[in-house]
Amino acid sequence: MRRPVHGGNLAWAASLAGCSPDLILDFSASINPLGPPPAALAAIEAHIQYLGAYPDPEYHDLRLSLGQLHQLAPDWILPGNGSAELLTWAGWDLSSLAVTCLVTPAFGDYWRSLLAFKAVVLNWELGIGNWELGQEMLLRLASFNPASAGLLINNPHNPTGRMFSRDEILPYLEQFALVVVDEAFMDFLPPDREQSLISMVQDYPNLVILRSLTKFYSLPGLRLGYAIAHPDRLRSWQTRRDPWPVNTLAAAAGIAAVQDTEFQQQTWNWLEPAKLQLFQGLAQIPGLHPYMGAANFLLVESEQPSPQVQSKLLQQSKILIRDCVSFPELGDRYFRVAVRSEAENQRLIAGLAAIGVNNH
Repeated sequence: MRRPVHGGNLAWAASLAGCSPDLILDFSASINPLGPPPAALAAIEAHIQYLGAYPDPEYHDLRLSLGQLHQLAPDWILPGNGSAELLTWAGWDLSSLAVTCLVTPAFGDYWRSLLAFKAVVLNWELGIGNWELGQEMLLRLASFNPASAGLLINNPHNPTGRMFSRDEILPYLEQFALVVVDEAFMDFLPPDREQSLISMVQDYPNLVILRSLTKFYSLPGLRLGYAIAHPDRLRSWQTRRDPWPVNTLAAAAGIAAVQDTEFQQQTWNWLEPAKLQLFQGLAQIPGLHPYMGAANFLLVESEQPSPQVQSKLLQQSKILIRDCVSFPELGDRYFRVAVRSEAENQRLIAGLAAIGVNNH
C-alpha cells in the first residue's frame, strides 16, 4: 500500500504494524476523542426513518441552526459535503483571479482545489520555527494588480497550530480581491479565545470562511461542513454543484451537534490540560521539539526522520502519527500528533521514549 498523504489511514497503518486496524491508536487524524456527541447519535437514529425521501435541497433547518449559532441570516451559510467540497468551489473562484497566494505549509487539499481549475499559485511561506507571515510576499505581488489577487489561509494553521489574530488578517481584506479563511479548527477554541472572522463577513463581500463540523464533533465519516460568505457568492456555488450534497443523517446530526452546549464545554475543558500534558511529555524526550499550538494537535520537530519514527512506533506500539513529508517546506524532520485522552497521550509519550528518537 502507498504511504498516505492524509492522516487517519488505518488500513495502511495496520498493514505496516501487522495487526487489525481496530488495534491501531490513531494520533494522525486530529479528531475530538470525546465524540460523537450523544445528541448527534440520537438525531441520526431518529432520522433513519426518513431515508426513503430526498433531503431538503435548501437545507433550511440546518442553515437556520447554523445561522443562530453565528447570528447570521441563513442565506449567508451554505452546508456542504465536508468543508472539502466547499473548498472546491472556493478554488474555482480563486482560479478566476490573476494569482492566489497560498500560505504554506498547506493542507494538500488546497492544492487539489486550486490546481483542478488551473489557478496560478504563489507560496507564502511561514517562517520556520516562529511560523510568522513575512512581508516579502506583498513585495512579490507588486508585479500583479492587488485587486486581482486572492489569498487562501487557514486559522488556526495546520500543521503548525499557529493562531493568527483578527488584526493580522483584517488588512489583507483591503488588499486582496478574495480572501478564503479555512477555520476548520477554530471551534476548538472557546468563544473568549477564538479569532474567527465570522463577525466581519457582512462587511466584506470578498471574504469566505470555511468551517468543519466533523473534527470538533468527531463525525468525519458523515462529511459535513459549511461556508459563510455573501449570499450572492453562495448562490453561484449552488448552481455549480451536485444536488443534495449533504445527506439526511448528516444534516440531522449537524443540527443536534451545534446545539449541544454541554458537549462543547466538555471539549474545551478537556483540551487545554490534555494538550499541556502531551506537550510537556514530548518536550522531555531527547531528540524531540514540540511546538505549542492553538488547535487540538501539536507539530513536533524530530532529530530522526519522521517516516522512520512513524514506522518504529507502529511496529513496536501500534500507534500511528502523521509524518509531515507531504509538506515540502517541512521535509522529513517533523511530525504531527493529535491531542487525545490523558491515558492515550501517555501511551504515545511512552512509545516515543521507548524507540529513542535522538541521534546520540
